[in-house]
Amino acid sequence: MNLLAKRIYLFYFSLIAIIISIFILFIPGLPLGIDFTSGSTITYRWTDQNPTQDQISKSIKNAGFDKSIIQSMGNKEFFIRTTDVGSTGKDRIDAELLEVIGEAPVTLDMNTVGSSVADNTIRNSIIAVFVASLFVMLYIIYAFRNIEQSYLYAIAAILTLIHDVLVVMGLFILISIFIGSVVNSIFIVGILTVIGYSVNDTIVIFDRIRENLTVNKSMEFMNVVNQSVKESITRSLGTSITTSIVIMSMLLFGGQSLRDFLLVLLLGVIVGTYSSIFVASNLLLSWKYGIKK
Repeated sequence: MNLLAKRIYLFYFSLIAIIISIFILFIPGLPLGIDFTSGSTITYRWTDQNPTQDQISKSIKNAGFDKSIIQSMGNKEFFIRTTDVGSTGKDRIDAELLEVIGEAPVTLDMNTVGSSVADNTIRNSIIAVFVASLFVMLYIIYAFRNIEQSYLYAIAAILTLIHDVLVVMGLFILISIFIGSVVNSIFIVGILTVIGYSVNDTIVIFDRIRENLTVNKSMEFMNVVNQSVKESITRSLGTSITTSIVIMSMLLFGGQSLRDFLLVLLLGVIVGTYSSIFVASNLLLSWKYGIKK
């Protein structure tokens, strides 16, 4: 069975997915959270009542702040991030919390994140993704230094990584329209995790190609790649399925605070598995033979 025989169709599919994702990145665009748009943080504690995140979220929305992130800190303490509350917003939130929960909370801490801090977050996030990609490329060039044109493996891995990040972001934006997810600092952590997972899966297949090239020096390169993919696909699918099951379980029972992070991870596992099998290896074949052969 030749898994890569119809790779031109796979290229078209991936290309269309990338184009759509880039278009979505501009329209409607990333739903930026307060980490990237500035805002306020408040830490509350209740003495008697033990409120839920849904009750707090409802109170904040009733006060006129639709975008908020609520994290439970234990001991009836909650950390809240929302848009800039200004001079009167905090009083409105306190009044709504009293009405919905039945007890006025104690304010432990309150801070406002200005636009300059948000700009630094954006800049640092871009630098983090760039540095991660650079080190991935340098590692692959070094690890495959004994293979002819080892830099092609590094370029293929980086292009596959870019494919994964763009498609994951496009899917995240589409899903956020229906469930209200936002892009915050933990989203960047999720993207960096996706990069690591994608590269790991890609390197596993590339390493199998390297081993088979060493053992079967007379075999046609296309056959070596196809054999390597077939030998690795069971492991890749098995790892992805078990990882996805764990992430889905946490999505269902893990609460609101980790939802967006887990959603990015789940999309990254699915897209990364597809790309490591059908995109990364196809890039190597296309450089060797051209797309149509």
